[in-house]
Amino acid sequence: MMHQLKINFKVFSIILLGVLILITPVKAQDNEPQNVVFILSDDHRFDFMGFHPDAPSYIKTPNLDRMAGEGVHIKNAFVTTSLCSPSRASILTGQYAHTHKIVDNTSPIPGGTRFFNEDVQKAGYKTAFIGKWHMGESVDDPKSGWDHWVSFRGQGVYQNPILNVDGKRDNYTGYTSDILTDFAVDWLKERNGESEEPFFLYLSHKAVHAEFIPAERHKGEYSEIDIEYPETMDKTERNYRTKPKWVRAQRNSWHGVDYAYHGDMNFEEFYESYLETLLALDESVGRILDYLVESGLDENTLVIYMGDNGFMHGEHGLIDKRNAYEESIRVPMIAWAPGYLEAGTSVDKLVRNIDVAPTILDVLEAESTIDMDGFSFLPVLKNQEATVDREFLYEYYWEPAFPHTPTTFSLRGDRYKYIYYHGVWDRDELYDLENDPDERYNLAEVPGFIELRNEMRSRLFDVMEKENAMNIPVRRFNWQADEKQIE
Repeated sequence: MMHQLKINFKVFSIILLGVLILITPVKAQDNEPQNVVFILSDDHRFDFMGFHPDAPSYIKTPNLDRMAGEGVHIKNAFVTTSLCSPSRASILTGQYAHTHKIVDNTSPIPGGTRFFNEDVQKAGYKTAFIGKWHMGESVDDPKSGWDHWVSFRGQGVYQNPILNVDGKRDNYTGYTSDILTDFAVDWLKERNGESEEPFFLYLSHKAVHAEFIPAERHKGEYSEIDIEYPETMDKTERNYRTKPKWVRAQRNSWHGVDYAYHGDMNFEEFYESYLETLLALDESVGRILDYLVESGLDENTLVIYMGDNGFMHGEHGLIDKRNAYEESIRVPMIAWAPGYLEAGTSVDKLVRNIDVAPTILDVLEAESTIDMDGFSFLPVLKNQEATVDREFLYEYYWEPAFPHTPTTFSLRGDRYKYIYYHGVWDRDELYDLENDPDERYNLAEVPGFIELRNEMRSRLFDVMEKENAMNIPVRRFNWQADEKQIE
């Protein structure tokens, strides 16, 4: 009888262990991530990191440099719409702007919109959103699918923010990048101290969005630099001979170097403040990595750092983003997972913001019912057989508030980029990115490239038809760039 009880207990133990394995979202492989930390910056351009070969010589980002040295640098990361709300929506839905319909920074989130964190939460992961939401303009109320919520209205402020913490608004004293990082580290400590449940943390910074205000400790850090101005910034015939007329006209606008912010912005101060504001963001990344290592969570956590948009610093006489030039659409991206990803490596494959959601779901082995346009780039990070490099669609829809940038559609591949402007009487653009990375020589009307231009134009409209991107949205508006009150 006792022998039978022992056998039955052993059978019961095996069955119980099997059930626990089935219901617990924990990975079996050593160092395979069961947690994800996604860090999103705002308007951080792809090459403003100290380790980047194209970075200005004075750029200081020791923590991002460390992250790349211990992780994987995704060299060709892009956004499919270079504008805050559409890009953030694309990250959280895995969809193009024409699919999720959040096409500007002011329109409300369409009813029925779902974000992939809801699927992560349903799969058994603890979830936290900390920072800038900025979809639906000035809303900060907690959204579904997040166990912990910290956010602010609209663009927020750099000093002494009002934060909505799990539904309760309060004033906080200090520098916003630091405060958001404090919340993130505190939440990670709770995960490590009280629970072994796997987690997904989304830390979304305000920095480095204009108008740039660095932390007090960083003011003046770049005041003595000799700025490395881009060659395409010069107002010369060579730079504008083949450019569309709207580009030259935008020099003298809100987003142009000759009349930036309608004369309220000195370019040199603007540039230096951007770099100084970036310093606290870099420190934030370091604090997150340091805590993960200190707590041992680095052994099973994947960290992805990414920018929501690129940023122009004088290229073609422009500032800001929105257009389809490289500095606008390329973003920084680094993945870090010690023991899982090969340290100090880089990948050349094209990765898009719409690929983030499928990738995180892939890592966490969670399923989604969202019909996503993107694909997982986890095989790319693992240097496994991956999808072939592909052209991708870029789209930006004209905003009444910033009327100097037209509706833009583009196909960007490994070598060539074709840009089409809708609704303006102007020329298309075609660039050989291999031989002309600065996009100085528009080949769209060069006889030897007419056939290629026509082929890419045809492919662009084929993609737009296939992706149901042929409807141009028209929106109500009540302000323009120099009329909006800063919150």
